[in-house]
Amino acid sequence: MFRFFERLVDPYTPYADTDHPPQKLWPFLWEYSQPFKKVFFWAGLMSIIVAAIEVGLIYYMGRVVDLLEGDPVTFWDTYGTELAIAALFILLIRPLLQALDVALLNNTILPNFGTLIRWRAHRQVLRQSVGWFENDFAGRVANRIMQTPPAAGEVVFQAFDAISFSLAYLIGAAILLSTSDPRLLLPLLGWFGLYMILLRWTIKRVGPASQAASNARSLVTGRVVDAYTNIHSVKMFAHHEQELDYAKEAIEETRVTFQKEMRIFTVMDVTLVALNGLLIIGVVGWAILLWSQGSASVGVVAAATALSLRLNAMTGWIMWALTTFFRELGVVAEGMETIAQPITLTDSPEAKPLQLTDGTIEIKQLSHHYGRAAGGLDRIDLTIRRGEKIGLIGRSGAGKSTLVKLLLRFYDPEGGQILIDGQDITKVRQDSLRMSIGMVQQDSSLLHRSVRDNILYGRNDASEAEVIAAAKQAQAHEFILDLEDPEGRRGYAAQVGERGVKLSGGQRQRVSLARVILKDAPILLLDEATSALDSEVEAAIQDTLYGMMEGKTVIAIAHRLSTIAKMDRILVLDQGGIVEDGSHDALLAQGGLYADFWARQSGGFLTIEEAS
Repeated sequence: MFRFFERLVDPYTPYADTDHPPQKLWPFLWEYSQPFKKVFFWAGLMSIIVAAIEVGLIYYMGRVVDLLEGDPVTFWDTYGTELAIAALFILLIRPLLQALDVALLNNTILPNFGTLIRWRAHRQVLRQSVGWFENDFAGRVANRIMQTPPAAGEVVFQAFDAISFSLAYLIGAAILLSTSDPRLLLPLLGWFGLYMILLRWTIKRVGPASQAASNARSLVTGRVVDAYTNIHSVKMFAHHEQELDYAKEAIEETRVTFQKEMRIFTVMDVTLVALNGLLIIGVVGWAILLWSQGSASVGVVAAATALSLRLNAMTGWIMWALTTFFRELGVVAEGMETIAQPITLTDSPEAKPLQLTDGTIEIKQLSHHYGRAAGGLDRIDLTIRRGEKIGLIGRSGAGKSTLVKLLLRFYDPEGGQILIDGQDITKVRQDSLRMSIGMVQQDSSLLHRSVRDNILYGRNDASEAEVIAAAKQAQAHEFILDLEDPEGRRGYAAQVGERGVKLSGGQRQRVSLARVILKDAPILLLDEATSALDSEVEAAIQDTLYGMMEGKTVIAIAHRLSTIAKMDRILVLDQGGIVEDGSHDALLAQGGLYADFWARQSGGFLTIEEAS
């Protein structure tokens, strides 16, 4: 039975990606709810039926009280069949309908709705550009992805478990009292009016207070994760107390916002108790008055009493359900600040896969300043022919990394264009572009997975033999065989830790090299590819790198000039432009910046003044 309800909706059902998600709350939830429309209808209907049954039971208990005023001798003969049918309904039909109601909520909606939102939200966020991620805390983004689905699930649950049920119950209660004596509606309606005023006051304040509290919690998560991610820096600079103060500031803000939220609930609770006292006195007292005047039976008094006590018990639950509903809406609204942001770096509708023929790169009047007036690149013109090896040097901030990021289309240029084999890279599919480029970065962070999985990231359909061959070529095979993680996994199965922290910098770099070797892309980008290696390993890796470069178009960034001296051409960037272009020997003969850098080196490094 459980599997039937659990499989009514597939949370991973295909859907059309959108670059511009709805920016308002209800359209956002409506779009995500499309696979659940039929289930929501049946859940709402069952909630109404269950509420009607509950009110009907109170009505019938009042009838039983009236029946008991008759002759006990003939009671069973007269009403036995009726009571047996009622008993069967209560024992069999009522539990069956209740089971259907809760199965739709607990087994169909709650597990699948949250899963659908988490899956689609994660999928949407992964489509964002690198620049988008660079403008936020990874921890805060992750926190919003994690807290929005349960909040949305709670919204849906309360909509059917509490709101639709309570509305149906109140309508049923009004019908029951009016059929007994229309005058009994007066205290109920008076109480309901005051209850709605309290509800409006509470809801108006809970939504903003909840969103403020949710924002504060996300800030705490972002700061805490930031400290954990950079724990080496925290320890190295002995900033334990500073990080505690930094986190405490956000934690205290969370406490203050939560206190403000809880004040609302305290006022609500106290006021609600007073209102419920008016409800009980008004309905029960009026029913007794009508009975004393002969206008109502004992059964009516009993039903009115049971109904008012049931409403007294329910009103607190309804109020909490409604405030929870709007509080969780506040959490969803806060999550939307991340999930519903438009995708700005997209494939054009006509985008086709990159058709790579020989790997020629043409850069025309390329400019990018990250939205600022200075920095980055300024009107660069450059042609890199098929199989040409280019070295790229310059001071920090000269534009080297910007050029690489634009080649990978992590950003779109603010001016000019980049062509690969005559194709504008903004007009081809991003995945096909990046599949054609292999890159080894200076910061060789790895995924928190096994060594094998990290190498396979280069080409996930590679065989075990190809993985090992790539590791051997990157001088990594021997140390990999000696690895063992705390769970006892060894060799290529060993986990490397978050960002590869369980490996040394040189080991991480060699695993990254193995990954790029396995990818075997026709265009190769090297950003300080050997910076984390010791001299002995670097000498061995240099041969590997030159082997990797064979037949490929290569751009290598380096401060260690000896690593690029053999390149076909060396470009010197300064203040966003190419100021020198030529071979090592030709640039030395010019006596310009490159010659100055070379002369100032000690062991192949730029001096601090030149590198900064």
